[in-house]
Amino acid sequence: MAEKGCSVTRGKRKEELSSEKPVDVQQIKNEGGHAQDNAEVGAEDSQVEPMELPAFEIINGDRIDPFAFKFQFKNVEYSSGRNKTFLCYLVDKGNTDDGLLRGYLEDEHSGSHAEEAFFIQCIPNYDPSVRYTVTWYVSSSPCAACAAKIAEVLKARKNIKLSIFAARLFECEETDIQAGLKAMHTAGCKLRVMKPLDFSYTWDTFVENEEEPLNLWEDCKENYEYYQEKLADILQ
Repeated sequence: MAEKGCSVTRGKRKEELSSEKPVDVQQIKNEGGHAQDNAEVGAEDSQVEPMELPAFEIINGDRIDPFAFKFQFKNVEYSSGRNKTFLCYLVDKGNTDDGLLRGYLEDEHSGSHAEEAFFIQCIPNYDPSVRYTVTWYVSSSPCAACAAKIAEVLKARKNIKLSIFAARLFECEETDIQAGLKAMHTAGCKLRVMKPLDFSYTWDTFVENEEEPLNLWEDCKENYEYYQEKLADILQ
């Protein structure tokens, strides 16, 4: 397949995808048993710089509007108008009263990004004694700044296990973006591109779909394969 451009800035965010099976609750719980505890994580965590959020720039909800999902998550080559990040999350805290947390974040890119907001809004009372198994389905992979912050958090908080499934890769030809993706991977983050089954899973789990199935676009599989190969080349 002819090479496609990988450039869509965050205000012009990029399009790419990665692979893996949809994550169900049982799988999350099974994987949670492998997360590592760290007796010194409380001390290390104090070294993570606080992430401050400006007011009224992050939307936190339960289910996404179906039109917004189809537009923002579409793994097309060009992403005109796709200047937001939608982050759907699952958080398993093991045998705690909170159980499994589910929802989504949406940013406006005028201040903090959804990736940063997650650690404040979705894990507001971080407990170093709890094992967190976190899964994100995002409309675009993190920018360089967010990737650096995620890597920093994962290094300091060894009890958080994060998997990211991205519909598109953001600025994948830029060296700082590639370095950020590698840093997250090295810090223990599992990075994947969303394949067709992942889109259907996200539609069923996080979208106000009125029980209507998702009709995938014609080149969804082709674009997934391209982005998956691109991500594999970056992370090798």
